[in-house]
This record gives sequence, structure tokens and C-alpha cells, in this order.
Amino acid sequence: MAANKQGLAVLLEADIYGITAEEYSLGRSNIEVAVRMIEAGIRVIQYREKEKSDREKYEECLKIREMTRVAGVTFIVNDRVDLAMLVGADGLHLGQDDLPPEAVREMVGEKMIIGLSTHSPAQAEAAVRLGVDYIGVGPIFATNTKKDVSAPLGLEYLEYVVENIRLPFVALGGIKEHNIAEVYRRGARCIALVTEIVGARDICAKVRALRKAIEKTSF
Repeated sequence: MAANKQGLAVLLEADIYGITAEEYSLGRSNIEVAVRMIEAGIRVIQYREKEKSDREKYEECLKIREMTRVAGVTFIVNDRVDLAMLVGADGLHLGQDDLPPEAVREMVGEKMIIGLSTHSPAQAEAAVRLGVDYIGVGPIFATNTKKDVSAPLGLEYLEYVVENIRLPFVALGGIKEHNIAEVYRRGARCIALVTEIVGARDICAKVRALRKAIEKTSF
């Protein structure tokens, strides 16, 4: 695995993977939310933004890249290879309908982390062959934060990945404070949340509550 060693090491050790979603952020900008995520001790932040102009996305990514670099936080850009390269992001997260990971690797080189969303055992096995650095596993539960989201897969697919796939993974999709312990109990160690974090009035307090819920499963 030849990707950015420091950024990947942080991702592998992270418990919570934060994803921006400005429309659910109670009027706060993606930058404001990223600041709160960093203050809460989140070690991986993914920038996901579909609605803004390319210029606005670039300026936001540039600012978040500066903040995450200072804080030692791994910064991932969703979908956009060009933005990830322009701002020097640690990594890029691709969907099944985005550019092929092998083609993206030729563009970004060996130092950038490449993640790939997967929704089935076949896709997870293909990701191993493609040589991505980590996979997204989900959606575990129903979620409305993406317009083209797959149907919820439940915990069975997560269990399959835990038992059969030798790649780092992030569990995601509809995960909240009330069900995060079950996801952790089934083997997920890095868990992505969107609205549960960005939609919290006090993001630091919410992250503390999420970690407390996870800790209860460790005893």
C-alpha cells in the first residue's frame, strides 16, 4: 500500500470519519463545521459538496486543507480528482459510478489515498483487486443525505467485510448515536457520520456522546 503514509495512518487509527453536508449544518458553512470537527478531535474529514460552483468548492477545500494540515487531520475530497489535486488533499473518495480507481491512480500518483464506496461482496472483492487504500461499506441503515444512495444493506454486508476483506474500511450510512454501538460491535472501527454530526448544535458535545456510546461496547 503506497499511499500517503501519514494520512493513511491517521485514517486507520480514526474512530470517527466526519463528512461535510452544508444543507444539514444549521446555517453553518462547511468551513465552520470543519473547524468544529477538528475541535472535537475528529481525525478524518471528507469534503462532500454537490451544489456550489467549482470556484466556491475550490476555495472551501483550500481553507479546509490548510486547517487540517495544521491539525494533523487527514483530508479527503469526495469525487473530485481535480479539486483533490489542486489543494493537495491527502486523499480522494470515489463512488462506483465515478472515474475508475486504476485510472485515478495514474493521475494522482502513489502518494494520494484512494477510497471507494462499495455496496456488495462483489464490489468489495473488486476493490481489493483494484488496489484502493480503503473502502466505504454501506449504507448500513437508511439515509437521505445523498440523492442517488443505494438501498440500506443492514449489518450483514458489514459482517461479510469484517470476515472476508483484508482492506481498511469505513462503515457509513444512517449511523446515529442510538445505533453506532451496534455498528462498532459488528466489527467497524472507523465509522462515518454525516447529519448526526453536522446537524448537531454542539458538535463537540455530539462527538463526545458518540465516543461514549462506542466505549460502552468495549467492556
